[in-house]
Amino acid sequence: MNTKLTLKLNKKAIDRAKKYAQKNKQSLSVMVEKYFNLISDKESVAEIEISPNVLELSGIIRLPENINIKEIYRNHIGAKYSK
Repeated sequence: MNTKLTLKLNKKAIDRAKKYAQKNKQSLSVMVEKYFNLISDKESVAEIEISPNVLELSGIIRLPENINIKEIYRNHIGAKYSK
């Protein structure tokens, strides 16, 4: 059964979401439903046991506070697929 939901969002965010939905040939309702399912599924998944070896490595590398990891990754992916 479908139920109506009213959301108040920033106009710019709505416009961007509409463009994304149109580009991906789906409705905003479908996108929101998929997102809600995604986040609720993550919460219901049992905790993953982390191996002692991984825990031992945790925190071994110290990065500068001003490093932009997302930008570095974006550049890496761009270089990888531009070849």
